[in-house]
Amino acid sequence: MNLNVEKLDSSNYKVTATIENSDIESKLEKVAKEASKTVKVDGFRKGKVPVAVVKKMYGDKLKEDAEGEAIREVLEAAYKEADIKIEDVIGNPIFEKFEDKGDTKEMEIVISLRPNIDLGDYSDITPDFKKPEATDEEIQEEIDNIASRFAKAKSIEEDRALENGDIALFDFKGILDGEAFEGGSAQNYELLIGSNQFIPGFEEQMVGMKKGEEKTIKVTFPDDYQAENLKGKEVDFELKLHDIKKDQKPEIDDELAKKALAKEDATLEELKEHAKKIVEDNKVRKVYEDELKPKILENIIEKYDVDLPKNIVEQEIDNLTNQKAQTLSEDEIKEIRESKEKLDELRDSVREDATKSVKATFIVDALAKAEDIEVSDGEISQVLYYEALMNGQDPQELIQYYQTNNLIPVVKMGMMEDKLFAKLLGLYEDEEANEEDK
Repeated sequence: MNLNVEKLDSSNYKVTATIENSDIESKLEKVAKEASKTVKVDGFRKGKVPVAVVKKMYGDKLKEDAEGEAIREVLEAAYKEADIKIEDVIGNPIFEKFEDKGDTKEMEIVISLRPNIDLGDYSDITPDFKKPEATDEEIQEEIDNIASRFAKAKSIEEDRALENGDIALFDFKGILDGEAFEGGSAQNYELLIGSNQFIPGFEEQMVGMKKGEEKTIKVTFPDDYQAENLKGKEVDFELKLHDIKKDQKPEIDDELAKKALAKEDATLEELKEHAKKIVEDNKVRKVYEDELKPKILENIIEKYDVDLPKNIVEQEIDNLTNQKAQTLSEDEIKEIRESKEKLDELRDSVREDATKSVKATFIVDALAKAEDIEVSDGEISQVLYYEALMNGQDPQELIQYYQTNNLIPVVKMGMMEDKLFAKLLGLYEDEEANEEDK
């Protein structure tokens, strides 16, 4: 074996090696002998299968195994020569060349290492900013929103007709061809007028009815209605309006505070503080996402000069290339598949973004270690559980999807990044101080 190891930079080494094909053949022979002891072949007793038979049946696989063993020996020799610790190696090596030259095989391999980042003083990466404050109007609006969640429908006192936005309490009976049809009747049914819960034309014809009034309306079921016997059919509905209700918010007082905060001794002042925190947290979250986070990422990318692992950069280029390809037309995709030049152009178009993304990831990881920032499995599960509830999904199915598609590390990195930046910006210092005072 001829071997040469060249240090490209602090994160990448290029290994150039030549292996005798005779060496690979001897390894193939060895692998075949080992396989002959375990494989089952009709007509031969276990452990008595001739090596020649094994080689004939499994030749390609055995050759791959032999070449794999030879490559492992090359890598081990390269690690030893360059004094590379195996725990510093990141990702899989990149094979830039693997050619058969008759008596030998020539290869060029790039080995990548995890970057060693000297952070130094990083106090200048966080931009100055003033925490946004809630106005009295915004606090009152949030309190009104809270009160709306505890609103209850109550009968109106004035004598007036049914309007959009009212809640109608009524009986209805659907009549098709002179007979009531199944599922078309109900008593004391509550319906928010204008919500479009019923088929088109139903709620509109109820507007203007008064308490106690009876009325027959005609409506036509849509052609795509789920019940076959009603698709496209015109039917009569006999209605009787019993009551008109409106959602009425509770008084904004200590009683509302007790319900909203789930605390028996809660006061209106505490509710105002709660509303103020909600408003200010939302404002901070917006300025963080729109301004602070992008600025910190920009700052760390500019501040640090990092030798990046080539294989990880290429992997990110693959990811971004695939994402961009999903936005292209079928003709554009076909052109890329048929032209290496077009594929290279596509990859080059995302190279800068991929490089910045990988650079930021390694720097954020180093900063998180320096600041003792960690994200537990429980925190990740909690975030995914909440996401599932917000989207009406089964939490276990969503978690399984993320695990199957290897997306958990992406979620973890995003959470770690946010925790780190929040700490560096001092977003939660006041809360932590309050907790300590308690």
